[in-house]
Formats: sequence, C-alpha cells, structure tokens
Amino acid sequence: MTTRELQDEIIRLKKEKDICILAHAYQSHDIWEVADYVGDSYGLAVEASTAPQKNVIMSGVRFMAETVKTLSSEKNVYLSNPMAGCPMAQQMDRETVLELRKQYPNAAVVAYINTTSELKTAVDVCVTSSSALRIIRSMPEKEILFIPDCNLGGWIAAQCPDKTFHFFQGGCPTHMSLNAGDVAKARAAHPNALLLVHPECLAEVTAQADYVGSTTGIMKFAKESDAKEFIIGTEQSIVQHLQFDCPEKQFYSISPKCVCHNMKMTTLVDLYNIAAGKGGEKITLSDDVIRGAKACIDRMIALGG
Repeated sequence: MTTRELQDEIIRLKKEKDICILAHAYQSHDIWEVADYVGDSYGLAVEASTAPQKNVIMSGVRFMAETVKTLSSEKNVYLSNPMAGCPMAQQMDRETVLELRKQYPNAAVVAYINTTSELKTAVDVCVTSSSALRIIRSMPEKEILFIPDCNLGGWIAAQCPDKTFHFFQGGCPTHMSLNAGDVAKARAAHPNALLLVHPECLAEVTAQADYVGSTTGIMKFAKESDAKEFIIGTEQSIVQHLQFDCPEKQFYSISPKCVCHNMKMTTLVDLYNIAAGKGGEKITLSDDVIRGAKACIDRMIALGG
C-alpha cells in the first residue's frame, strides 16, 4: 500500500473499532496526519481521558502509554511498538527512589513525568517540562530531590534560589548529546536565527538559548514569533513539523545527533497493524500502581500543573 492508502485504512479502522490515536510530537508527520491528538506526553494523556473512544493507541514510548492508562484505567490502552522505550525512564526504578529517600529524608521527591508508573508510586509529585518551574515554586517544601533529569532539575534550581536541590545524575541521552560546540556551529551557519532549546539540554546549551521550553512551547514560540529563522534544539522531527506549519519561515536542526531512536521505531505500518488487531501491546497496570501514580499526578494538578 502507499502512504495515503495506509492512512485511509487506519482512519477507517479507528472509526470502525472505536479507537482514539495519540501521536507524540516526536512522531513522524505521516503518523500525525491520522492522529486524533498530537502533543506532549501528559497533554495526550489528558486528552485521552476525556475522549469518547474506549480504545486508545499511543504512538510514542512506553511511559507515555502508562500515563494514559493511569488517567484512563477503564479504557483499553495500546502501545504501537512494544520496543519503543525511553532511556531516561529506564534509568531508575522504585527501589532506587526509596533508597534516595533515606539519603534525603527531609526532601520532597519530584519526578519528571518521563518516568515509569511504578516509580511514580514512590514520589510526592510529578511535573512536566512546561509545568515544573511553576509547580516547584508553589510547593511549600524548601528541600527538593529532583529525579531523574539533572539538566531539567538544574535549570529549575537556577530559578528557585530559595530552595535546596538534590539530583540523581540522569537525563535524556538525545538532549544531553548537544553541547556548546553544537551551538557555536549552528549559530555560525545561521547567524540570523533564534535558538530554541529544550530544558533537558545541558546548561551550557540552555544558557545560550533565546528561548527554553517544552516541545509544545518551542513550537508555539516559533509559530507566534515575528522572527523568520530558528535553530531547533530538540528532537529533529520538530524541524519537519514546523516546516509544514510555517512554510514562510526557515527551521534548522541544531545537530544531526538530535534524534530519538526510540521515537523513530514506531512506523505508520505499526499503527496500521495495531488498528487491524495484529500488532502492538496492550498496557496493563495493577490497581495499586494506577492508584499510586495517579496520586502524584493529582498533586501536580492541585499545584497548578
């Protein structure tokens, strides 16, 4: 089948089988075109929780599908490609968190949403890249253990001098691969472009950015800005998506290294196969994990997330 034929068949199947398709922002554009919702992981989970469909397919990585299941426990949730994981989410587990709690008994444990549902049962609150600063500022606790991304955590800590932070030395391998040398090369090649980067990047990168924010934030800034050229310091797919959305502007990847291979594992054929009932993986979580993970998400919402 051609791409268009596959897309038409997926659209037919999702209507026939009561399926809602979620596509993370880092998915390819051919998947975007058949999705009901496109966005960041938490935003997609919220959309799924209010969608009328009883079956939800996540085109993204495993922790994202788990978050969808946590907020929509009554629905059937599927991951398009079972091998699509997140290296950062796999860097630590619940037992590691419990050991860190012993080291920092007075600290509130804040977990990035990019973690497993089981890990979330052992923390106080989770945050997204767009809500982390707002939530931590609003927390009454003055001592914070931020996990697992020390780069996002360090970016927040620099803006919260009234709080004491502790970090687990984890992070996103894709964003951490970028350095000041990449910034210098990109700026030399595109001297009139604004640099937009994700806070998962190293401090030596975010310190030089014209804008630092979540994937959705980066896209919003680029669309609304009067500038005409942008260097994109996050997963390379965002360059393509912005090129589609804003053909009158120019977008450049900060580096060819900035590719998430786990996100690239999911293909349009994977999505077709799972919609046809012959692929993917159904996500199952115990009631205890769902309850515990939802508690830390609920606190995030209560604090303004």
